[in-house]
Amino acid sequence: MKTLILLTCCLCLGFGELPSAAGTVHVDPAPAGEELSRAFTVVVEGKPIPVYVAKVAPRDPQRRWKAMDDKANSADYFETAAFAYFDMAGAVTVKVTCPEAIKSAKILPSSLGITPVIEGRNLNFSLASPKHLTIEVNGDWVGSLQLFANPPEANPPKAGDPNVVYFGPGVHEVKHLVVTNNQTVYVAGGAVVRGVIGPEEQFQISSYSGLRTYSPTFLLRGTNINFRGRGIIDGSRCTTHARNLIQVQGSDINLEGVILRDSSTWNIPIRRCDRVAVRNLKLLGYRANSDGIDICSSRDVTVEGCFIRTLDDLIVVKTDKGQGESKRIVARDCVLWNEVAHALSIGAELRENVDDVLFSNCDVIHDKGREWTLRVYHCDSARITNVRFENLRIEESPRLISLWIDKAFWTKDAERGHIDGVQFKDIRATADPVRVELKGFDETHTVENVRFENVVVNGKALTAETVKTNAFVRNVTWRP
Repeated sequence: MKTLILLTCCLCLGFGELPSAAGTVHVDPAPAGEELSRAFTVVVEGKPIPVYVAKVAPRDPQRRWKAMDDKANSADYFETAAFAYFDMAGAVTVKVTCPEAIKSAKILPSSLGITPVIEGRNLNFSLASPKHLTIEVNGDWVGSLQLFANPPEANPPKAGDPNVVYFGPGVHEVKHLVVTNNQTVYVAGGAVVRGVIGPEEQFQISSYSGLRTYSPTFLLRGTNINFRGRGIIDGSRCTTHARNLIQVQGSDINLEGVILRDSSTWNIPIRRCDRVAVRNLKLLGYRANSDGIDICSSRDVTVEGCFIRTLDDLIVVKTDKGQGESKRIVARDCVLWNEVAHALSIGAELRENVDDVLFSNCDVIHDKGREWTLRVYHCDSARITNVRFENLRIEESPRLISLWIDKAFWTKDAERGHIDGVQFKDIRATADPVRVELKGFDETHTVENVRFENVVVNGKALTAETVKTNAFVRNVTWRP
């Protein structure tokens, strides 16, 4: 496989280390030529923070859904939001300024309990520890500000290390880069790495979308690989469905800290892997099938402390025939914004077994979808066992919970499968309307051994009378 890499406008400034004293902030300047937001200015501990622009799904539901259905032209359906990032140690004060007077403001996740002080065009608040926040001013949830407060970086790599692919502050362009055994990719704060397509690159035509598809921008293939930093990986120059920003295939692989913007298809597929950790990544996408993190036929995968706002599925577990089972998957401590599809889910492609999946301690701050917030979506033959949705806070959901076995567009297997052993525990949700469904396929392909414990929706305990079931559901238990 040919590896092509083109670097442009790279400023070799190095990366400053964050002081360890309380209440200190490290800021990386934006590279020349990068568009910055006119909707917000941000100052943290007296230091101006660059505020970037991201395309996001539009406010109108029909336009959001059309972006998903009209894949060839999905890049035409968007509005813009803003994001900023910095590193912090100790409690800090944050000041956000807008062009117009601020009449109201909301800081999400609500579970953090942060109430800003509003003064004219400014809002101020304190932040005790690194968090991923969404700030909505005057009711504008679409054009909101995403504020990514990181912990200090530990021992960032240095330029010149032979085992490090180093992207310093500045703008870079990459076509397709294969990262292999014992290598590290480092994207420094202040760097923007743009995925591009070269005219000479080979492509395939997708049988699903009919569009050109290329190899990933970054392919992590091998063992003992790290991909880390504070900078931005940007897919805006790639046609829709062209290429993943990062594809993972191997073992003992770690991803940490970077921001992924405008992926042209799935942001991060994790395929046939063992022992993968994804920590503190921030994903912003709006195009058709711009899934966040797809864990496919992999074992011992942990996703934690991430922020994901994309058009399609956010964190999803899948398997494909002959590729191996998915086992021991954990997604925790994430902030999630669902636009069309599923927030935390298993499926639809389930052609090998899935066992031991935990979704825990996550905040779903928005769900605008036409699918489901929490789901096992099963239209193939695998056995799905030991799935736990625990300690979740869901601030908005039009369709809350679904365990479902049937045929669908994605079906390939002749037989249907099984869902056996799913727990929903310590969940607080706001839902309008309240929709919960359990649906088996037939007498031998059932949904069974489902437990609801301390699930509260709209301030009231979820009860059996609220849940829609069919004749192929067995042994559903309830505990207040």
